[in-house]
Amino acid sequence: MSPETIPKKEAVKEEYRRFIKQRGIFITILLIITPLLIGYSATLGSADISVKAAYDAILHKFFPDHFNPAPTSKLDSGQIVTILWTLRLPRIVLGIVAGCGLAIAGAVMQAILRNPLASPYTLGIASAASFGASLAIILGVGLVGGEHLIIANAFVFSMIAASLIYALSIKRTSPETMVLAGIAIMYLFSAMTSLLQYVGEAEEVQEVVYWMFGSLGRAKWSSEFPYGNIGIVGMILLITIPYLLLKSWDLNAMGSGDETAKSLGVKVEQVRISCMFVASLITASIICFTGTIGFIGLVCPHITRMMIGSDHRFLLPGTCLTGAVLLLAADTLARTIVAPVILPVGIVTAFMGVPLFVYLLMRQRGGYW
Repeated sequence: MSPETIPKKEAVKEEYRRFIKQRGIFITILLIITPLLIGYSATLGSADISVKAAYDAILHKFFPDHFNPAPTSKLDSGQIVTILWTLRLPRIVLGIVAGCGLAIAGAVMQAILRNPLASPYTLGIASAASFGASLAIILGVGLVGGEHLIIANAFVFSMIAASLIYALSIKRTSPETMVLAGIAIMYLFSAMTSLLQYVGEAEEVQEVVYWMFGSLGRAKWSSEFPYGNIGIVGMILLITIPYLLLKSWDLNAMGSGDETAKSLGVKVEQVRISCMFVASLITASIICFTGTIGFIGLVCPHITRMMIGSDHRFLLPGTCLTGAVLLLAADTLARTIVAPVILPVGIVTAFMGVPLFVYLLMRQRGGYW
């Protein structure tokens, strides 16, 4: 080894150590911000509960002998615990798991399609869910009846949209074909949703529009399924996220192009289809309960990529945390900006997402993608 090579090698090692440290700092900051946001968000509502009482009420369920919220002039300890666990925590927990799911789905779609604009919203999955919900609300048509009609329709049509993307690109599963198929499907379902709104009654159209705004207010614990819709989303994430993490090396290789990935032994078509299906499943399982929440799946991967790079071994878990923080922060803002009125969180994420996205575009001069 020549003497000139040694300083270069040390410089590379130092740069790598600095980058690893930056990743650790970024993830640590997110891990600190999340419980702080949870504590603050738990205090919001008509009942006046302090931050300490909120933390005590949360921990009381797990350590009843060590944590008990102090009673106030209007509420005793039991009422504080009931308010936190029945009314406020379901919304907070759904915000965390929904943010994680939408963000990682967006990161995976951007990776397999090599397109910085790919997200569950831009590929038509959210539009298909909106059509399914509109069909249930306006015409009362669906696969199941009762209170689960809207949820089931939104989920089924989201998966139909994903299946149509596969069908339209089955001869050639290239990123360009899948993106174009997704855009076509988005416009198709948007047009059909507009048609249903045109023929619907005013009250029905209003309900459809409110559903399309996106909201975490539908979160609830339920005896029908362990921990209700939160448990359903959480279970799907526990099954799917480990699979996506196992595919992180394949996603890294695909970032260099299909031919390069194939030369490294990656089954490109199989990985692209399986990861697209998993990302679509995650998205469908979330938006069928929350309605369409945009920009989380688009912006969060870019924020994380800018901070810790494009290595999906770190990008995917980092994006999960970024999505959880951003969606929880958006919902907290939605509950405070015009309190006591609660804005739909989808409106707030759009207002937050646009300037964030423009900032990222203006900041980048080269190609971090």
